[in-house]
Amino acid sequence: MKVNRRPLKNDVNIKEKKEELPVREDLIEGRNAVIEALKSDRTIEQIFVAKGDVEGSINLVLALARDKHIVVKEVDRKKLDSMSISNAHQGVIAIVTPYKYFEVEDMLKLAEEKNEKPFIIILDEIEDPHNFGAIIRSAEVCGAHGIIIPKRRNVGITPVVYKSSAGAIEHMKIAKVTNINTAIDELKDRGIWIYGADMDGESYCFDVDFSGALALVIGSEGKGVSKLTKSKCDVLTKIPMVGSINSLNASVAGGIMMYEILKQRFNRK
Repeated sequence: MKVNRRPLKNDVNIKEKKEELPVREDLIEGRNAVIEALKSDRTIEQIFVAKGDVEGSINLVLALARDKHIVVKEVDRKKLDSMSISNAHQGVIAIVTPYKYFEVEDMLKLAEEKNEKPFIIILDEIEDPHNFGAIIRSAEVCGAHGIIIPKRRNVGITPVVYKSSAGAIEHMKIAKVTNINTAIDELKDRGIWIYGADMDGESYCFDVDFSGALALVIGSEGKGVSKLTKSKCDVLTKIPMVGSINSLNASVAGGIMMYEILKQRFNRK
């Protein structure tokens, strides 16, 4: 016999799409990431550390926080586990003001102040926070003056991105733009050449002259650089590959390209 019952409050209607929680941009997780934030001008509201965790680099976190008069609260590790987005907090989480995005003009001014030709990274819908964080890290060590991302369909500065960058975000200017193709047109008007990283590019990256003012476009994990954006690139360049796998992770491909740019600029000094 079929028994009808009234739906319980905890019942989930599989036909209804679950409402996604907003992504937090006010958390920094992990020891190195928090240390870099403490060394920067970022406003840190308070820091939570696991009770009894006083070994290694956590002592540096505590010392820097004490010097800056930042409130530190000792809590059970379960509390940190419940707060964590990255699931890898290493016993410390900082509550901060959300990342303040820059303007593209700030990147160009930085290049001018350093007496360097602009070197900008443009991301075309990178959705994996680990990839984004790794790209930020590579961009910082390779001397890029900034990163441009679209406001839609691109991950922002989340705790996972921050941790994956190992704190490099504190040293990198990131701009969110409404339309990256419009941003590309504006850069081209400023005399900046646009290079697209594409597996079907006409030239290998080590055969391309990267010595001038440039912006490197890195495409999304699945689709690569979009068709319209690709058409706006002055040069499409590729990475040589001889294995059975015919593609690279977005952050790995971007890192290889960025190091080639850095190498050429070193060789021309």
